[in-house]
Amino acid sequence: MIPFRILRTIRTALKALRRNPMRAALTALGIIIGVAAVIIMMEIGKGSSAAIQRTIASMGANNLLIQPGTAASGGVSFGSGSVMTLTPDDAEAVRRECPAVRAVAPMVRARTQVIYGNRNWVPFFIFGTTPDYLEVREWTSLAAGEMFTDSDIRNASKVCVLGQTLVRELFAGASPMGKEVRVQNVSFRVIGVLTMKGANMMGMDQDDILLAPWTTVKYRVTGTSAQTANQSTSSASGQSSGVSQSVNSLSKLYPGQPSLYPVPSASQQANTPLPVRFTNVDQILTAARSGAEIPLALRQITQVLRERHRLRPGEPDDFNIRDMTEMSTTMSSASKLMANLLLSVALISLVVGGVGIMNIMLVSVTERTREIGLRMAVGARGRDILRQFLIEAVVMCLAGGAIGIVLGQGVSKLITFLLRWPTETSIAAIVSSVVVSAGVGIIFGFYPAWKAARLDPIEALRYE
Repeated sequence: MIPFRILRTIRTALKALRRNPMRAALTALGIIIGVAAVIIMMEIGKGSSAAIQRTIASMGANNLLIQPGTAASGGVSFGSGSVMTLTPDDAEAVRRECPAVRAVAPMVRARTQVIYGNRNWVPFFIFGTTPDYLEVREWTSLAAGEMFTDSDIRNASKVCVLGQTLVRELFAGASPMGKEVRVQNVSFRVIGVLTMKGANMMGMDQDDILLAPWTTVKYRVTGTSAQTANQSTSSASGQSSGVSQSVNSLSKLYPGQPSLYPVPSASQQANTPLPVRFTNVDQILTAARSGAEIPLALRQITQVLRERHRLRPGEPDDFNIRDMTEMSTTMSSASKLMANLLLSVALISLVVGGVGIMNIMLVSVTERTREIGLRMAVGARGRDILRQFLIEAVVMCLAGGAIGIVLGQGVSKLITFLLRWPTETSIAAIVSSVVVSAGVGIIFGFYPAWKAARLDPIEALRYE
């Protein structure tokens, strides 16, 4: 019985709306504009936030920089990176065992002059690295040529990729592809040119860069040969860091003469092996999958490196990890604040539309006073009248909300097409628009419906 009464009330409410479609359409217009404004602002805000996040990520906000530990002697610390603790195998382990890490690139740094013809330039960055460096830094494409490969790293090939600033300073508008530049008297063939990236948030020119295989930079440019990197003792490491070849005057008096001391046999070498030092890298640059996963990536990297370096519980880390969380948090807060501001402005339109519905519904109650009195006289109760006017308000709001969602989506796509502003479809905005539309109809339609339900039937029938 009750469902039939509700169904009959809904039918009566819809019939009342069809009697004056123009007024119903104008009443719903405020909701249409409000919901469309909410959809548009939310999608523009979400698209802008995503674009800002991508820009921040391209500047390195999602990057984690792993540096070697700090050496100390006699209470004097020599600063970060003064002890060699990171290896290319560490980078591979981080890539393999850290799910929160998207990409990893070991790096060897150099700071020297780059020469081409009669021009020279000292780039801000000379990095020996791997092809994954571009993925870590989200340098998605090259302006010309291609990136060096893993095969070039294995062979220590003398190839490089240049940034736009270096191209401008050395080649003065000419194409650098296939030409050779000299780095520390080592000739590198240019096989690629990076796209323009601009300055980072610290003001450093990111295009003033040269990239090459890390093995080439380490063994050919910085002066550490493969032999000294793998077989030198720890006591001689400081002396051999800048020399690739040396003559030991004690063991070899004259070139071409036999050694002064006898060469140890295989069994003697096995019994008294020389200390072997691993091949180290200066840094390891990693990229978290997202800004939210940076803390998880930090924990995973720390755990993997401590296990690989055999550090006992309680021992300090022999590496440092730096992140850009503060910069990322600041920019994210700014983008969220802007999105919330746009949403607040759009919600004002919904409030205005709700006030318009209340106004029209009050006018409708006044105009239909005799109708209300007649319905009450034939047996309708106060809650039936209340329900009828509430249904009318909610139906107008939901219809306006549906039209507003379609209109908002269309305008959002049009903005992207015409103005090239970034927008993203927001399911949350669509769902909230439906909920808000129904809520506005109930809240702003309740008072007129309550007023109609409290009319005295006799006075209502007398109303002219």
